Amino acid sequence: HIEQFSAFTPHERIADYGSTKDRFFEVGIHLLPDESRLFVQQSFVKYAKDVSVKVHSDLGFTAGNLWFVPVEGKHDHIERLAEFVFVRVIRPVPKLRGMRPVQRSGEVSVGCNLPTEQPLSSEPKVAILDGGLPKQHAIGPWLRSYRVLDEDAQDDPAGLEHGLAVSSAFLFGPIQPNGTAARPFAYVDHLRVLDKDADTEDPLELYRTLGFVEQVLLSRQYQFINLSLGPDLPIEDTDVHAWTSVIDDLLSDGDTLMTVAIGNNGQMDRASGNARVQVPSDCVNALAVGAANDTEASWTRAPYSAVGPGRSPGVVKPDLMAFGGNAGNYFHVLSPGKKAALSPQLGTSFASPYLLRSAVGIRSILGAELSPLAIKALLVHAADTAKHDKLEVGWGKVPEDLMSIITCPEGVARIVYQGELKPGKYLRASLPLPAGGLNGSIHLKATFCYASPTDPQDAAAYTRAGLEVVFRPSDEKIKDGKANADTKSFFDMKKYATEEERRSDSGKWETVLHSAKNMRGSSLKNPVFDIHYNAREAGGRATGAEKIRYALIITVEAPKHADLYNEILRAYAKTLVPIQPQVSLPIRVR
Repeated sequence: HIEQFSAFTPHERIADYGSTKDRFFEVGIHLLPDESRLFVQQSFVKYAKDVSVKVHSDLGFTAGNLWFVPVEGKHDHIERLAEFVFVRVIRPVPKLRGMRPVQRSGEVSVGCNLPTEQPLSSEPKVAILDGGLPKQHAIGPWLRSYRVLDEDAQDDPAGLEHGLAVSSAFLFGPIQPNGTAARPFAYVDHLRVLDKDADTEDPLELYRTLGFVEQVLLSRQYQFINLSLGPDLPIEDTDVHAWTSVIDDLLSDGDTLMTVAIGNNGQMDRASGNARVQVPSDCVNALAVGAANDTEASWTRAPYSAVGPGRSPGVVKPDLMAFGGNAGNYFHVLSPGKKAALSPQLGTSFASPYLLRSAVGIRSILGAELSPLAIKALLVHAADTAKHDKLEVGWGKVPEDLMSIITCPEGVARIVYQGELKPGKYLRASLPLPAGGLNGSIHLKATFCYASPTDPQDAAAYTRAGLEVVFRPSDEKIKDGKANADTKSFFDMKKYATEEERRSDSGKWETVLHSAKNMRGSSLKNPVFDIHYNAREAGGRATGAEKIRYALIITVEAPKHADLYNEILRAYAKTLVPIQPQVSLPIRVR
């Protein structure tokens, strides 16, 4: 791992001064990796005081070896502050994204019918982190609990409407006007992390809100979380923001699936980077969700939905797409009031919880056997780009029909591997085949997801875990002097990479790998994926790295084997366990 070294001048540390009015800035400070952290923090606070800059230490966050802290001062004093040797970056504190709902005056209120059943399962623990709920709403039967994280702060009226809309999108998806809403898959907790104080011009609210998000993630109470808010700030390649660093760190155990709205800035200028996905949708351990303009097969990216690429690693952003509404084809959600009335909306704020609904649906139907990471992998595995540009739609849109993700039609078998990987070790994942092998042409698709610890101080080497995955299609083809069968490339991240990344090993540090290949069934003889987990720290070799969680989904399509699923199950009766629905599902008449 070779990097170019050069002096980092104080002037280069200031990413942007903002407008002449800006006096609140966020500072990223390198901490020493040992016990001397406090020494650096105290020295910085003292130095800031000497140059007439106020440090709001109580609102600071530590992620990895970086300390993010908001400061207050005039531009010329900030220039002096940049001379502190441990300063990494200084930039204006961004505002929070606006939460104003789509308003159309004089519109006739449209109603709907709400389901009468309880959710499909009471097991999944789900949280919506948003702007709160109005005093009167119609989601009571499916609301497990409602908490405000700052009881001294008042509600923000726009935040309440947004919070209800996001909760409605998770519970019911888009509701057909005058129709009956879909049955929820699970109960939901709504946690108000945004309040009236966030509506003020005080930029420090951004840090206060992140504090509430951190509080929820630290509680480890939830397996599924949606976040449809964040800084109004497109991501950049050189530095990782505090929101991204803190959230990624808390998701690195792989126990929580978090969906994040990527932002509604897709119609901004692309060349300047202003249309790029917004912080914290560059998290490598979260699912960044963009908005599609339709639920039909003819969908495309909604014009307002932000675009990629993400930072490398994490170059494929958005991760997934879901319907988010469009002008003339709105996403209808419940509006405030006891009666079930609908409000037409559009935004990635609604695509994100709608995607989480699919994730929780899988968990509700198949039970606790599948980890949140395996569910994330299943969603990526089932996504379809519909031939759209990957920069706009990532891995693609998740199917509207959940059953197509979790059932195997004729001639198709889907295998799930999940567990832990130890650093430096190899794992061999066999591709199960029927006893007599496969005939004819086959289609093989595989998706790998893993949760990774991160190094926020090193944007280019952000993920600490990397996987080298090789495919060995036949154990009969072994070169002279070699112990293992010949390899064939399968996961090719290079087609999504820049020229510089193609020449490096950056692809193996991506936390999501996904590809598909066509091949002859007869070419497969005891095929395997060999997985090697490499650990790094600050771009170099890591010492004492931890185990990581992973999930691998493999789908084999063999049209000449109508009973493929059962053929494979019989051949591997001692090792494969069928995943069965844990709840009774209504029979669908086609």
